[in-house]
Amino acid sequence: MNPEDEPLAQWAARREGRLRKPGELKAVTLGAGPQRAAHVDPDAPRLILEWDGFAWQPLATVGNYAAARAYMNPAPTTQPTSKQPKKKAPGRHRKP
Repeated sequence: MNPEDEPLAQWAARREGRLRKPGELKAVTLGAGPQRAAHVDPDAPRLILEWDGFAWQPLATVGNYAAARAYMNPAPTTQPTSKQPKKKAPGRHRKP
């Protein structure tokens, strides 16, 4: 299909899939010099930024790389499970 003949709805859907979603988080190093990979200076403080759909907005500051990861990816909360033993299925080889 010729790109000029593409319907507007298809183009808009394709563009929407490429755009950053509001609420996305990223951490940047608060240190001297340019931004580098996270593992280069893991003890440097970090600024957590949130994308609001138009610009990155400051959200929080944390002490190091591990704290930034914990802030951006919180551990899932687990539901307490009941401690009832599973009932074994009856079989020919089992006594009733």
